[in-house]
Amino acid sequence: MANITSIRVNERTTAGKGAARAERRAGLIPGVIYGEKKEPVMFSISALDLDAQMRQKGFWTRQFEIEVGKNKYHAICQDIQTHPLTDRPIHIDFLRVSANAELQIEVPVMYENELACPGLKLGGTLNAIYRVIEVSCKPKDIPEQLVVDLTGLNIGDVVKMSDVKFPAGVKPVEDLDTTIAAIAAPSSMEEPVEETAAAAAATTEAAPAAAAAADTAAKA
Repeated sequence: MANITSIRVNERTTAGKGAARAERRAGLIPGVIYGEKKEPVMFSISALDLDAQMRQKGFWTRQFEIEVGKNKYHAICQDIQTHPLTDRPIHIDFLRVSANAELQIEVPVMYENELACPGLKLGGTLNAIYRVIEVSCKPKDIPEQLVVDLTGLNIGDVVKMSDVKFPAGVKPVEDLDTTIAAIAAPSSMEEPVEETAAAAAATTEAAPAAAAAADTAAKA
C-alpha cells in the first residue's frame, strides 16, 4: 500500500512575504515541512514539478521522501494554498510522518459496478454524500482509494460506512452506521404524483363553479 515518491527541492533560508513573492516570480512555490515537534524546514519547489506531482493519481495519500540540501524527510502533503483568482498553488505544507505514527487522513472514495446496480438501470441516480472518507492508519497502510460496491442496490437503498472495503490496518474515523451514499429515485417517478395532486386540486376548485353555473341555468 505504501507509495513513496522521492523529490528534490530547494532549501529556503529567508522567510516572509517578500521572499515568498520573489520565489513565485522565479517560478518556484514556497513550502514548509513541519510536525513531530521538530523545527520546521522551509523549502521551495518548481511550480512545474509540483504541477506534475499533483496530476498523478493518489497525490494526497502518497508518501514523499523530500530531499532538502543534505537531509531527507518522510512526509505527506497536508495543505496547498491557492491564489483566489487563478487557483494556482502559492504555498504547500508537508507533514512529517514516522513509520509507527497513527495518522488521520482523507482518502478518495471510488464507487464501482454501476452497471450491476438495478437502481441505476431503472434511472435512479447515485447520491454520493462522501467523496472522501477520513481514516486512521499507519503510513505504510495508507490506501490510495477506498472502494464501494454498488452491485445489487435498488432505488431507495443506502450505503453505510460499514459497507466500505477497508484494508487491513485502516479504520474509519466516523461511525460505521454513517450513511455515505444512496440510490435516489429519478425525477420522472415523482412527477406523476405531483401532476395527480395538481389535477385533484383543479377538480376541487372547478366543482363549486360548475355547481353555481348549473344553479343559474335552472333558475333561468
